[in-house]
Amino acid sequence: MTFDVLITGGRIVDGTGAPALRADVGVVDGRISAIGRLGEAEATTVIDATGRYVLPGLVDCHAHGDAVVFDKEIQLAALRQGVTTFVLGQDGLSFAPTRSMAALDYARRYFAAVNGAHPGVDGPVSVAELLAGYDRSTALNTAYLLPHGTIRFDAMGPAERAADPDELRVMREAVETGLSQGAVGLSTGLEYVPGRYADVGELAHLCQALGALPYVTHMRGYGISAPTGMAEVVAIAERSGAAVHVSHYHGPASTLLALLEDARGQGVDISFDSYPYLRSSTILAMVALPSWVPAADTDQAVSLLRTEHVRLAREWAGLGDLWPRITLSHAPGFEWAEGMTLPDAAARQGMEPAEFCRTLLIETRLEAGCVAARADEGPEGERSVREILKDPGHTGGSDGIYVGGHPHPRGFGAFARYLGRHVRELGDLTWEQAAVHLASHPARRFGLPDRGLVRRGQAADLIVVDPLSVADTATYENPRAVAVGIDDVLVSGVPVLRDGLLTGATPGRALSPA
Repeated sequence: MTFDVLITGGRIVDGTGAPALRADVGVVDGRISAIGRLGEAEATTVIDATGRYVLPGLVDCHAHGDAVVFDKEIQLAALRQGVTTFVLGQDGLSFAPTRSMAALDYARRYFAAVNGAHPGVDGPVSVAELLAGYDRSTALNTAYLLPHGTIRFDAMGPAERAADPDELRVMREAVETGLSQGAVGLSTGLEYVPGRYADVGELAHLCQALGALPYVTHMRGYGISAPTGMAEVVAIAERSGAAVHVSHYHGPASTLLALLEDARGQGVDISFDSYPYLRSSTILAMVALPSWVPAADTDQAVSLLRTEHVRLAREWAGLGDLWPRITLSHAPGFEWAEGMTLPDAAARQGMEPAEFCRTLLIETRLEAGCVAARADEGPEGERSVREILKDPGHTGGSDGIYVGGHPHPRGFGAFARYLGRHVRELGDLTWEQAAVHLASHPARRFGLPDRGLVRRGQAADLIVVDPLSVADTATYENPRAVAVGIDDVLVSGVPVLRDGLLTGATPGRALSPA
């Protein structure tokens, strides 16, 4: 027997939930061709996995890598955690499909602190064109969700109202076309604009086109507001028949798990992703701006921030407990403030926190990003994280935002933290369960049946994990530190990480539903 790659001596955790099995894995033409005792075989590349586990490549179900996936630093950060696939197009805002420069400019500007600037998109772009740009251009696989907010803006601009029949038709056609070009679902960001202006009828109408693919939603409420957000999710599912997947599901476990059970009791096919941290990260505008500031219209929003400072000061007067919980992650023109809390940065400028926030939003034209400590940070919040990740509907999602000088560490450590802390140290999941939650379950959820398993005939996305040392090293103070314990990774049968270093190969595929 002759293979392109042979992984020997490891214990296979295959993604089915079955117990780990001592076996070798042979790869030919990008696929797993043999599993068993293959010690006498020859291969172009041999990886000795003695003392390590061989798992299917992990799927990051919520990554904001739409632009930065081409960056070698980001590829290394993902691969060192065992992530071989990014699911992009999250929170309802990304680059495609766009028919007008106005829509593309909006998506780029509003989410500049989240997605960054795509190096290959300089005009309106279709889903097919966007996916073609990813294919074999990066070490990671990519899958893409249709972003509802981008589609809505393309159809009706920043309108703060329900869609009319013609606008619904345009949006539905965009969804159907995007699905035909390879999208793996539809995403919404119902706390962002313009997604927050959509109603259940609009979203259910669009979701009817999804078939077996999921409706992926940043809900209208989390934490103590999760019942409100979940009620809308259930209503959309019931009216459309769509499967649903809730993004970065967080809050008190007693509430969140009961909501899942209630939804399942009503016949809803529901899953979710979460990340194992208690702080969040987003754009400062979403955290701080009152609803009367039209964030979808940057010029108007900035104008109001300049002229309505008295009204803002009055409304922000009650946010004294919020400002200390905000750490600036991305602040173009104020790079010196990145990594500082908002009050500390304000003090350096001789300002009150609210006034500095207003200045920052004006000067960055709403582009500033932040990391925010949540009210549940502490032992109770940690217990909720641990309970929620045990639910069978759970998948892993880093919600990684890589833009800025001081991002949240989750993009650099979430999956290694799952494996090192929650599997090895705490025993919240077994290794076998982790392979299901982080690889095979998400691959099935997004219609990718040839990924997520160590099985003959599957695409050879494979990671070799040292179960004794795998760990995250990124912290809130040093957020870009790469993980340890995963040094060898294959994507589509090609070594992309050897001895912890990138090989330079770019076999990553733009994945479409089977």
